[in-house]
Amino acid sequence: MKMVTAIIKPFKLDEVRESLAQIGVQGITVTEVKGFGRQKGHTELYRGAEYVVDFLPKVKVEIAIKADMVEQVIDAVRDAANTGKIGDGKIFVADLEQVIRIRTGESGDEAI
Repeated sequence: MKMVTAIIKPFKLDEVRESLAQIGVQGITVTEVKGFGRQKGHTELYRGAEYVVDFLPKVKVEIAIKADMVEQVIDAVRDAANTGKIGDGKIFVADLEQVIRIRTGESGDEAI
């Protein structure tokens, strides 16, 4: 089992969700987050005053999947979230040791 975590631009969330649904992903967890990468934020102008925006709004999408679906999920997220501009985000893949469904007590692949 794997945990795929994607940090994407907020306006791309619906496209990513639809893309994941098309390949059979049944559930995702979404969190609104703030952060910066190589671009280190940017400056904006508000009422004539310039100020620095250090942390940019992003969305973190977490997907627990069977190990054999990793490449499909990565491709789906990458294709849906890509704008070709700086700040598109990142995808992280980590091993998932155990999953337990609270309601039924199922564990492993059955719990996903």
